[in-house]
Amino acid sequence: MADDQGWRLKTELQDTQTRGALDHLLGRLRGPDVAADVAAAVDHEVAVTHDGSLLFAYAATEPALKAARAAIEGVLQRDGAEAKMWVSRWDEEREEWVQTDPPLSGGELAARDAADRDEEAVESRTLVATSGNAIRGEFEQTMLDWAQRLGLECEVIEHPHMLSTQVVFTVKGSRRALNEFTRGLAAEGTATMRTDAAVMLSPL
Repeated sequence: MADDQGWRLKTELQDTQTRGALDHLLGRLRGPDVAADVAAAVDHEVAVTHDGSLLFAYAATEPALKAARAAIEGVLQRDGAEAKMWVSRWDEEREEWVQTDPPLSGGELAARDAADRDEEAVESRTLVATSGNAIRGEFEQTMLDWAQRLGLECEVIEHPHMLSTQVVFTVKGSRRALNEFTRGLAAEGTATMRTDAAVMLSPL
């Protein structure tokens, strides 16, 4: 998530009294005019997008998002549309949008807390990657440093081959940190193989 889009407003069009009116409003929101109208009414730093009957606004601050909300409400009121709105902020730790308005119900809060507990559960995971031999040491050190930053225990076992080495990482820690380490390993492994190939094929 970009630093300048830490707040999000989600707007969903609601049913109206007649099918004809609903079709008209859905057509408006599926087309570019509503997004264009809203974009013209809000600060240029607020990003406005739409997808079918959903309209999204992204802003760096809560006050900027509130201003965008007022503009969206004005456009929809002019069209005679009823809509539901939800405000969320981006949570870096969870890597997801967290709803702030309207507040979560008791059941929703309980479900979120249960999901958080599940993400913090400690487990072990064995992950296998292949690294080119030319920069195997750098690859391993990068992943060991990353594991340390995430608070993970990490052991490395090597299975060398002629041109590459199979590297086995045994990591232990919270499920949330393990998931982040796994994503980083996949990205780093791909980059390492590309870099190593470039080193091996470079002229002397």
